[in-house]
Amino acid sequence: MRLNASAHPPLLRGGLRTLLLTGVAALALVGALLMAWPERAGAATDPLISRGKPATASSTESSSLSAKNAFDGDPATRWASTEGKDPQWIRVDLGSLATVSRVRLTWEAAYARAYRVEVSADGAAWTALATEAAGNGGVDDWTGLSGKGRYLRVQGTARGTSYGYSLFEAEVYGAVDGGPPPGGSFTVVAAGDIAAQCTASDSGCAHPKTAALAQRIDPKFYLTMGDNQYDDARLSDYRAYYDKSWGAFKARTRPVPGNHETYDPAGPLAGYKSYFGSIAYPQGKSYYSFDEGNWHFVALDSNSFDQAAQLNWLKADLAANTRQCVAAYWHHPLYSSGGHGNDPVSKPVWKILYAAKADLVLNGHDHHYERFAPQNPEGRATTDGIVEIVGGMGGAEPYPIEEVQPNSQKRISGPYGVVKLDFTDSGYGWTYVATDGQVKDTSPKYSCH
Repeated sequence: MRLNASAHPPLLRGGLRTLLLTGVAALALVGALLMAWPERAGAATDPLISRGKPATASSTESSSLSAKNAFDGDPATRWASTEGKDPQWIRVDLGSLATVSRVRLTWEAAYARAYRVEVSADGAAWTALATEAAGNGGVDDWTGLSGKGRYLRVQGTARGTSYGYSLFEAEVYGAVDGGPPPGGSFTVVAAGDIAAQCTASDSGCAHPKTAALAQRIDPKFYLTMGDNQYDDARLSDYRAYYDKSWGAFKARTRPVPGNHETYDPAGPLAGYKSYFGSIAYPQGKSYYSFDEGNWHFVALDSNSFDQAAQLNWLKADLAANTRQCVAAYWHHPLYSSGGHGNDPVSKPVWKILYAAKADLVLNGHDHHYERFAPQNPEGRATTDGIVEIVGGMGGAEPYPIEEVQPNSQKRISGPYGVVKLDFTDSGYGWTYVATDGQVKDTSPKYSCH
């Protein structure tokens, strides 16, 4: 067990156990040493930057002992490698370049007698930060480190037992380039297919009710998944209907257009663009992206998925992304159990997103609520797949469920409502909330890829 180990090893690595025997005198001496080496004392105050980040390992003993367990903050879960084999490693992706000052390892009974703590900018070339040649398990707390990389790896070279390697927790402290890592949870409200040509004076008009619900939730921002205004999405219609309900939080809305926005006699998307202005065209196009916390959001125009310009932009946008988690939203769903059914126009976009390890897609078009298990662009269920939500119950007349698609987990047609999404730095989940405030569906909790 190593209480303190650093770039200053002679006294604290070999002598600390002896010093501890002297009781109070030892504590005084350790305090003096920390004062003498201020970078070590400062390291203890650096933030934890590895919690919940994506992790991989050379092997796992079982699916319940995966690499992510060493970075989840739960002392009861652990990673374990296969038994009886050297070498083995576990690594974490910190999301961007970071300066690492401290690494704290909490070993299970299957510990490493010899190992290296290494960093890498690209996951290929590794630099050692610390080396252990006579480990005895317990807690190894490496402080006073100074290394830079996006990836950190613990490379076990000799087992301390006949079993494998097993860590309850691997904690990395330091500073992410550009400041502390994105932090904090936030809520988003999403809906598509919203403003029928009616107002609150009509008791059967649904979009004022979904708007009131959305406003009560008071999220960080709102997403619309197209067909925001029926039937032809003229500017006059936006002003007469949408603006009287969802327009109340227009400044906090991040919209995308649907097919009804293309029907405007003044020209495709004319009323949509005039009403939302730079909110809908923040980057000069009908598609754009933005960041919130550790999430990258991509707003797309599925009316022009057949144009290379948007697809090329999407590839470049995802390549430049520095956030760990990715969500995308547009109007036409690739998979749907509703009246419109599957729309293959979205498949090229799914392929790009899947290759970039995107997590979540939100769509409208079909007027029902539906959630799908993670799947790949070909519709095969897979743990590294994209989760899709159809949220077309914002106010337009509901469509019945017709042909249930593979991987569809829940379908609701009838109760109008919104999707309330809760995002964290490393995952997400959501509820479907009806206009009467009742939660009609609760999703599983997902971790980002």
